[in-house]
Amino acid sequence: MRVVAKFGGTSLGSGDRINRAANSIAAAVEDGHEIAVVASAMGSTTDELLDEISFETDEADRAQIVSMGERTSVRMLKAALSARDIDARFLEPGSEGWPVVTDEYGEVDVEETNERARAVAAEMDETVPVITGFLAEGPDGSITTLGRGGSDTTAVMMGKYMDADEVVIVTDVEGVMTGDPRVVEGARNVGEISVDELRNLSFRGAEVVAPSALSYKDETLDVRVVHYQHGDLLSGGTSIEGEFENLVDLRERPLACLTVAGRAIRNEPGIFHHLSAALSESDVNIDAVASGMDSVTFYIDEDEAERAENILHREVIARDELSSVTVDSPVAVIRVTGGELPNQPGVISEIVNPLAEERIHLQDVITSATSVALFVDWDDRETTLELTQDLF
Repeated sequence: MRVVAKFGGTSLGSGDRINRAANSIAAAVEDGHEIAVVASAMGSTTDELLDEISFETDEADRAQIVSMGERTSVRMLKAALSARDIDARFLEPGSEGWPVVTDEYGEVDVEETNERARAVAAEMDETVPVITGFLAEGPDGSITTLGRGGSDTTAVMMGKYMDADEVVIVTDVEGVMTGDPRVVEGARNVGEISVDELRNLSFRGAEVVAPSALSYKDETLDVRVVHYQHGDLLSGGTSIEGEFENLVDLRERPLACLTVAGRAIRNEPGIFHHLSAALSESDVNIDAVASGMDSVTFYIDEDEAERAENILHREVIARDELSSVTVDSPVAVIRVTGGELPNQPGVISEIVNPLAEERIHLQDVITSATSVALFVDWDDRETTLELTQDLF
């Protein structure tokens, strides 16, 4: 197998942990596998360096300073591998054959990086490349960075461009857990998780794999997360399945919009549960939900509208907090999925403004970490789809 193994800062946080990392790499090499290594800065070195920059500095000097953590790590790992009779060389920006290149705008130069990564991969049958994570080289030879989670990005990017079989993210957790073990009891490892699921969790605080890294994962590349104490690069942990696609999708069937009004619904515990449970018990599927201070709106298949209205009306009659239910249909939904949508400043206005210019009425906009759903009149669906596709 050809494997790219990324070691996070915690997994390289001491001499003992570097020895453990080197042992796992050496064992995989001795078993006949081709291994490339991506190394983060030891421990919290990068954060400590950033904290010490209390003076004015330009981006070029800042990048040079924060790069020292990764530069130290690759030298330590290379030395530890050499001590185990493993032929290894470290690569950092400025090195001959350094693979990660950015363009004049600071974005990854895909064509050049791909070509250089393949050149590094061609030598992996004889040498273990130990590559600084997080760092890149600008078109003028300057050091640039890949942003937060950049070492993960380096690893999955290299896995893709090197035609690796697998990328292994070695970190200080057993993989993806069912919950934070510091907070919940009985948290356990999830054996498999989809890219879509993990990206949503990552954007909402799960620090397992950087969301920017997963954009490089395709269907043919396996990605796995393992604990540094495991000692075996080739088994265990959580496998990340599938690939994240950028999609603009129109739901083929129309929806109905059912709105339940009531006094301060948001401040009344259990209201949403009673309404959604009533629909669920009658096998009415909820496509989406939007809530306000005094209302909850359910989007369901239009064919179920009359039945759902009667179900919700019974709840309105039974509860003093609720006042009325109303139905509007047909409604279309266009979903934009991919990238870091709601995390990109201004992206919602970029989507909405063209619709406003065409005088298209937006009934609702519902966002998640990785998608935006646009609810419009059914007659406006094709125009909305075309305008949105033009953006992406």
